[in-house]
Amino acid sequence: MIKALVFDWGDTLMRDFPEYDGPMAYWPKVELMPNVYNSLKTLSNKYVCCAASNAGDSDSILMRKAFKRVGINDFIRYAFTSKELGFSKPDIRFFHMIVNKTGFKPDEIVMTGNDYEKDIKPAKLAGLHTIFYSKQDDQTQYEYTDYITKDIGQLIGIIS
Repeated sequence: MIKALVFDWGDTLMRDFPEYDGPMAYWPKVELMPNVYNSLKTLSNKYVCCAASNAGDSDSILMRKAFKRVGINDFIRYAFTSKELGFSKPDIRFFHMIVNKTGFKPDEIVMTGNDYEKDIKPAKLAGLHTIFYSKQDDQTQYEYTDYITKDIGQLIGIIS
């Protein structure tokens, strides 16, 4: 039974603007990826929602400042960064630390991310369920993903 959802931050929850440097919390412009707000609002009522990132310029406090700017902070129970976990994706230990800190079993967690090699493959190897947020239709070439979606809005139907 699924109890927790972990989301990659950049280009999964919030748009990553490569033209901006430094912490996302201080960028002149921040925005959610399509359908994220309504999905998190609904999913957070049933699941523990988490964000996980390799963002080198941000710790969890700065991550939460960015979440507040787009109105999703209340939906995210845990914010994890590679700085605080001591490991970066795709290191499988990054995902083991998330499992340890949330207290859930790996098979009770779903990882959703837009980078197959950093988000999906190592999460699956750590025992998590996986959803690849991608424009790709062909799931056969992605052996470590349970689902592929082009729309975060579809997560409610996939997970429930």
